[in-house]
Amino acid sequence: MIIEYKGKRPRIGRDVYIAPTAVVIGDVEIGDGSSVWFNTVIRGDSDAIRIGRNTNIQDNCTIHIDAGKPAVIGDSVTVGHNVVLHGCTVEDHCLIGIHSTVLNGAVIRRGSIIASNALVMEGKTVGPFHLVAGVPAALKKELPETIIEILQEPADIYVEKARTFQAARVVEDRALRKEETEDA
Repeated sequence: MIIEYKGKRPRIGRDVYIAPTAVVIGDVEIGDGSSVWFNTVIRGDSDAIRIGRNTNIQDNCTIHIDAGKPAVIGDSVTVGHNVVLHGCTVEDHCLIGIHSTVLNGAVIRRGSIIASNALVMEGKTVGPFHLVAGVPAALKKELPETIIEILQEPADIYVEKARTFQAARVVEDRALRKEETEDA
């Protein structure tokens, strides 16, 4: 569901897959090749949300902002299931682990990994090329720059997965329209 709010309508790039149960509201921009999965809410109602190219926002995520605290997510980012990103910045080629939370003003620099269930506190900067874990998140390891190649893999997998889901939906929509016509 894509909803205009206060005159701001989400801008969706080419080849973007948005699952039928996802909700995208207001001042949101999603870059080419990205995907937004089932039951995710991206609510740009008090500031902007920008999502780069080939980024996947997996099932049950919430991306929100406060006035003066936009959310910016870079290119080829993997955002795992049940993640909350609130008024933060996530640079290119990062992985945000399942069920983690990144709060207002936090900055996740290029090539960083937020471990599952981690809590990145308000205003904290992670990276570049850091692995953090825990509550609150703390540095566990510095990563080599070659991690970019490894982090690109799940992003590429989700680009392809989004294509197959988009194709399945087109086939499903055609079949439903055919059934409706036959029933009439």
